Amino acid sequence: MPHAIIDVCRLHYRLDGPEDGPPLLLSHALGVDLDMWEPQVGRLVRRFRVLRYDHRGHGGSDAPAGPYSLDRLGQDAVGLLDALGIARTDVVGLSLGGMVALWLGIHAPDRVGRLMPSCTTAYAGGGTIWDPRIEAVRRDGMAALVDGVIGRWFSPGFRERAPEAVDGIRRKLLATSPEGYASTCAAIRDMDQRDAIGRIRAPMLVLSGTQDQGTPPERGQEIAAAVPGARFLALDAAHIANIEQADAYAAAVEDFLG
Repeated sequence: MPHAIIDVCRLHYRLDGPEDGPPLLLSHALGVDLDMWEPQVGRLVRRFRVLRYDHRGHGGSDAPAGPYSLDRLGQDAVGLLDALGIARTDVVGLSLGGMVALWLGIHAPDRVGRLMPSCTTAYAGGGTIWDPRIEAVRRDGMAALVDGVIGRWFSPGFRERAPEAVDGIRRKLLATSPEGYASTCAAIRDMDQRDAIGRIRAPMLVLSGTQDQGTPPERGQEIAAAVPGARFLALDAAHIANIEQADAYAAAVEDFLG
């Protein structure tokens, strides 16, 4: 597995697609890993040089003791681009990955082209929501959270239609480091980008799922309204829209970046 060392943390990454293709960074959700993007990669690599990576605390990356911050996660993404010699990239991120995409648009505008934050928010509710989750995973491990997460992440109809896909995400969640998960929850807890996103000048498409309980369409519409020129799109999905509506999500990426 290829790794880059960023701030003494090994980050696992994958590069696919033509070496001379335009770079495209894909940033995954909390508690899973870069395999989350498998439904889209086969289409995107026809044109793009696709860079996927595991956030610190996830997948094949190291899980140093936390808490983490969104600044740290954003700097990880910039450090990975530096390590791979990528000066500028388009960015697609979902949930936590969408928060990182917004951070890059605010703090590293010269490194990003177009941004597609998906099923995300500029503010996630603070300690009232996140402290109990952090306490639960530190006390009881990932198994204590998985059923609730799956219930929020996928609509009932999709859970019935595609149990294999849902079980794959369940396995990823169970395999995630409790330390990495809890430390990343702290980064989301402490994040508040509401006042800063208005500084983003990159072309942006904000995507939401109409059935998303955690980051409902209103949160995406708020982001789009705050960023000059941003567009908004809603798909009939819950939180992990790129899996629940895999083809429609890929088509939205291709249309926006095309």
